[in-house]
Amino acid sequence: MSTPARRRLIRDFKKLQQDPPAGISAAPSETDVLKWTGVIFGPEDTVFEGGVFKLTLTFTEEYPNKPPVVKFVTKVFHPNFYYGDGGVCLDLLQNSWSPIYDVAAVLTSIQSLLCDPNPNSPANSEAARLYMENRREYNKRVQQCVEESWEI
Repeated sequence: MSTPARRRLIRDFKKLQQDPPAGISAAPSETDVLKWTGVIFGPEDTVFEGGVFKLTLTFTEEYPNKPPVVKFVTKVFHPNFYYGDGGVCLDLLQNSWSPIYDVAAVLTSIQSLLCDPNPNSPANSEAARLYMENRREYNKRVQQCVEESWEI
């Protein structure tokens, strides 16, 4: 069944294949175009470098008018990611969503957030505290997540 949401997701996928942003990959499941798997590679020259972070993106038939639900499958120690369920605290996905955003924009924004966290709006208060008060310990915890990301 072709719906506006499904047609848009197919367009998003074709765009990702033709012009993929650096360090990002995503594709719909073979059985449901509303369920995607994404991968964000830790950006070079950051504490996340070398990490391979897997995510799920779940869309509704209201896409692109409503944002997807994005969750990390890989554990990521970061002020703006919920450590328990992998949820992402990103203004673009909550308050600033617009139909002009596509899958590439969502993943690029999350990748950017890896390098430039917002500790003033934390999903993980411990990560936010360490990021602001003890960067060495924060980096150590992130590095553990990077190394564990290779095992999944």
